[in-house]
This record gives sequence, C-alpha cells and structure tokens, in this order.
Amino acid sequence: MPGRFGVIGAGWRAQYFLKLGGLLPGKLEVVGLVGRSPERTSQSAERWGVPAYDSLAALVANEHPDFVVSAVPWPTTPDVVRGAVELGLPILCETPPAPDLDGLRSLWQAVGASGLVQVAEQYSLLPSHAARLAVARSGAIGTVTSVQISSTHMYHAVALMRAYLGAGFGPAIANARTFVAPLVNPLVKDAWTDDDQPHAAKTIIGTIDFGPGAMGLYDFTDNQWHNQLRSRRIVIRGSRGEIVDNEVVRLTGPRTIVRSPLVRRQTGYDLDLDAYDTDHISLGDTILYRNPFPGLRLNDEEIAIGTMLLAMAAWRRDEAAAPYPLAEGCQDHMVALAVEEAAVSGTPVRTSLEAWAAAKA
Repeated sequence: MPGRFGVIGAGWRAQYFLKLGGLLPGKLEVVGLVGRSPERTSQSAERWGVPAYDSLAALVANEHPDFVVSAVPWPTTPDVVRGAVELGLPILCETPPAPDLDGLRSLWQAVGASGLVQVAEQYSLLPSHAARLAVARSGAIGTVTSVQISSTHMYHAVALMRAYLGAGFGPAIANARTFVAPLVNPLVKDAWTDDDQPHAAKTIIGTIDFGPGAMGLYDFTDNQWHNQLRSRRIVIRGSRGEIVDNEVVRLTGPRTIVRSPLVRRQTGYDLDLDAYDTDHISLGDTILYRNPFPGLRLNDEEIAIGTMLLAMAAWRRDEAAAPYPLAEGCQDHMVALAVEEAAVSGTPVRTSLEAWAAAKA
C-alpha cells in the first residue's frame, strides 16, 4: 500500500512534496492539500490533481491520511504541528520546527512526548552527502574529529556536522564572527539577476565545539546556496585521513597513503542514450550510493526529499525507524541559533542540555 499523505502549504517548498507524491505511484499518494491562500491553494491543487481543503481537520476527516507534511513559514510551523498532534496525526514538518529557542522549548513541551513529529531535514540524504557519510561511517578515515561546511546555512549545516561526527545532544560552545565584503550576486533561487555589480554580502564564520574530539567549522555567505561564484566546500577530517569535497585520502597500510576520487556515474552524456540521470557514486570498485529513483531524472534535492517521504511512509507502517525525530531537529536549530548569537555578540555562546536530549529516537 502506498503511503498516503496530505500537504499543508501551497508555496514553493510544498511543490516538491506534491510533485514527488505524484511521481511514485504505488509508493506514495498525495490525498489532499491545505493552504492559507485560497487562490494559490486552488492553483496547486489543480496543477497536481489533488483535492483542496480549507482546514487540516477537513482533510483528515475526508481522506484519513497516514501522515501530513507541513511546508509553511517558520512562525506558522509550531501551530500547524500542534494541530496535527491534537488530531493524533503523524507530521513531517519543514525545517526548522520553530523559529527561536523559546519556540523550540515550547513546542517540545507541547508535543515532544507524542512521538508523532518528524522533521524534514534532508541534507544527509542528498546523494553526495550520503556517499561521504558511507565513507565516514565505514571507518576508512578513522574516527571523525572535525567537519567544515561551506555550502548551506544554519540548521542544515549543523545537521550535517552532527551526522558526520555522530554528535548527540550534549552542550556545545559556539564562537563566530561576521564579515562584510562586496560580491556580485548573479543568481537567486529560480532566476538570473542580470546584475553584475558587487553588493555588500555578509559571511559568518564560526566554530562549534561539540565536546572532546568533535569540532565543526561553519562558513556561510549570503545566498551561497544559489550564488555559483562561491564554491561549495566540505572537509571531513578523521584520525586516519579525510574527505575533501569529492576526494578521500587515507592511510591504507604501513607507509601507504592513498588518494581516491568519489565518482558519480551520470547517464545521458555524449552517446549515452539512457537519458540524463544519476546512477551511482563509487569509491574505487565500492558502490557507496545508488539512486533509489532511476529513470525519474530528479535533481539531488528531489532525490533527498523523495527518500525522506518514503522513510516516513515506512516508519508509519512499522517497517523502519523514525526518519528524523523532532528532538534532532530541535538540537540542530538550537546550535545554529547559538552560532548566529555568537556572531552578533562577539562572545562564546554555550547551549544547554535541553529536555529533548532525554528523548529516544
């Protein structure tokens, strides 16, 4: 049986979930849509061929979904999550689960014990990160001791650091500084700006001490997700080697240091007529990652979100562990907020051991 889910929200982010629900028949099925804007909700419902409802209660009463996905603005998310839990309905909420630390604490107090809330933190499911995680967890570079992320912001960056380091819920210490410099910004989310003049761009560089032998380096410039004048960089350092972007260096034996590339097999180039698609990522003759959606020609973000939706459906069928419990999402955002606070104050910020630390994923 497919995982039947409803979507709350009709904006840009919601379109990902609506699209993927329609691309995986037999595995996923979108059964309804709830949005704040009647016009935009009607347009999305018509585009994806799903019924629109004026409330979550109406969607639940008519469609009886296995779970719902919330893709609404930050300030609205906690209320939507509480509403789903009051209906006894599992929910996958977009990141972050609440805008600030007080909001995270309040949300946890209200719904943490329900076990119904998951967070759509998809970055570790992106093909390249999933492949790097496979290398890191294999022990090839020894014990992971530090992670440097310069590609994405806040909770996403922290989630990746915690995943690579295996960091839990203990207190962390953030130090950060802000720097402003001119930068041309040729691209935004979905368009060229056609502006080749430099503008002031803020960069936050911070360090996060996750505890003995575990450190994160945060480096993010305004609009770095889309500005292709700034490369994405990641360094995962371990006790026996490191991963730098798409290269692994490691000690494989006495006096033997080996450098090996992470190679993505991408179909559709030159005379490859299988159409443009991701096939797999390998390290030598070891396949680290295979695209779970061959033939659909999805981008990496869509692959990651589709993987999260299938994990959510499997969890609801008691076939798999919870994909990303609320406690994890709260921890990610709390540490990210500490980095931003440290950047503003210029002083170290130490996070506390919060109530969600006692939760079992």
